[in-house]
Amino acid sequence: MKKQLTFLFLFIFPIVLAAQEVTEKADTLRKDALRVYMSASDYIKREIPFINYVRDLNEAQVYIISTSQRTGSGGREYTYFIEGQKEFAGMRDTVVAICSFDDTQEQIRQKQVSVLKMGLMRYVLKTPLAKHIEIKFNKPLKEEVSTDKWDNWVFRTGINAYLNGQNLTKYSDTYGSFSASRVTQAWKYVFDLDYSRGKDTYKIDYPEGSDLEDTEIISENKSKSFNALIVKSISDHWSVGGTYAMGSSTYSNYRFRTSLSPGIEFNIFPYSESTRRQFSFLYSAGYRYNNYNDTTVYNKTLEHLWMQSLRGTYSIIQKWGSISLSSYWSNYFHDWALNYLSFYAGINFRITKGLSFNVSGNTSLIHNQISLSKGGATQEEILTRQKELETNYSYYVSFGLSYTFGSIFNNVVNPRFDN
Repeated sequence: MKKQLTFLFLFIFPIVLAAQEVTEKADTLRKDALRVYMSASDYIKREIPFINYVRDLNEAQVYIISTSQRTGSGGREYTYFIEGQKEFAGMRDTVVAICSFDDTQEQIRQKQVSVLKMGLMRYVLKTPLAKHIEIKFNKPLKEEVSTDKWDNWVFRTGINAYLNGQNLTKYSDTYGSFSASRVTQAWKYVFDLDYSRGKDTYKIDYPEGSDLEDTEIISENKSKSFNALIVKSISDHWSVGGTYAMGSSTYSNYRFRTSLSPGIEFNIFPYSESTRRQFSFLYSAGYRYNNYNDTTVYNKTLEHLWMQSLRGTYSIIQKWGSISLSSYWSNYFHDWALNYLSFYAGINFRITKGLSFNVSGNTSLIHNQISLSKGGATQEEILTRQKELETNYSYYVSFGLSYTFGSIFNNVVNPRFDN
């Protein structure tokens, strides 16, 4: 027994000492590494191991705010705002990763990591870990400027089908789309063509001996639409443009509809800051022609209308969280009582260490349902949502609190048993 204990002691003790030594080295690395507060994926944590990822903003020496927006080519532009705190106060940088629409997920995250590494270098330079950093330059095989044969035009097309069924129900949906866009700093062109068709079948089987007969309810909806948007940049605060639309919808009682709405937009903040903050107002006015499938509640089978709308949008992203607010109002000139008003608010607020609050909601006052069918909707159409129903309002709200406590470090990545 003594021999066995001696063997275990001699065998295990060196391993424990070695593990302790590794832990001490790891603790030294944590102590010397730059403390960064950011929303980081597991991939980023693995590829940028020379910083400490902390959960508490007050413990961070640097915090990073990330935003993204769609580019004219269909890709995305990822912007990272890097700002220093404590001994790095006053230092700030902005780095951008531009990804094309055909980049794979691996290519996208490689570009994100690459720009983050470059953005963090001048902060890491002031830490003891700087002596372990080595910078390399991979010279491109070809240094030549290529021309864009498509002249910034991007085309997308797609078709989707969905089938689902059970013993008493069947669902099928078909959706197709085509779009063309050209986005530059001076002009923006977007054209969309969409088609959708949905068919739902419900069987109602009554027990044997019942006086009621088995029935089958079929709900079918079709819609077609074409939308065009053209915008001209006037300055870093002003834009002019307009929209054109036409289409049909069995759900909304449109045999055919078309509209043309020129407009003007003013952004209090420069458009160049749109990824971080916006405060804009868009006013539009125009003409609409409606041809209905069924006579409407206003005894119309077709009508010519003049309308206007005003949209206000405010959004800001800061280290304490983000706020997004918007409102929309529209009415018809021939009867100002036919109007629509909606409000949206979304807030994500960091209250204190580890505690965050989020709330979002939308409410709409609806008084412009001029296309409602005079005959109303049958019980079957109501249950299957085959027709638009009359309402004076709609709303939704979502809110919650989250609290995290424990170690301020979250460097470790362990994906085992993740779903």
